[in-house]
Amino acid sequence: MMLPKFIITLNGMFRLGMVNQHKDLLKPGDQCIGGGYYRFDYTSNRIILDHSSYDFGKPKWHLLETLKVPSVYRGLRLVYQYDDRCHEDFNVSEELKIEYYD
Repeated sequence: MMLPKFIITLNGMFRLGMVNQHKDLLKPGDQCIGGGYYRFDYTSNRIILDHSSYDFGKPKWHLLETLKVPSVYRGLRLVYQYDDRCHEDFNVSEELKIEYYD
C-alpha cells in the first residue's frame, strides 16, 4: 500500500513520497539513518513528520548538521513529532541548517 513516507540519509538528503516501503526512496549509495511518515499542515505552513521506518528506525537527527530539502518545499517548516510522550517535538527547521536543491 502506498503511503506518505520520508527518509533521511547520512549525507543529509531528505526525501519523501508516496511509496510502499521506505527503501523505495533510496538511491544507489545512500545510507539511510531513519525515516517515518509525513503530512502537510497548510494552516501552519509545516510538514509534520512522525513515527518511524520499520527497516531504518526513527530519524537520527543528531548525526546531521545540514538537511538538504527539495526546493519545492521552501517556505514550509519541518517538525518531527515523537510518538513516545517522552520527547518534545523536534523543530528540524530551527535545529538544522536547511539547504534547498532542485
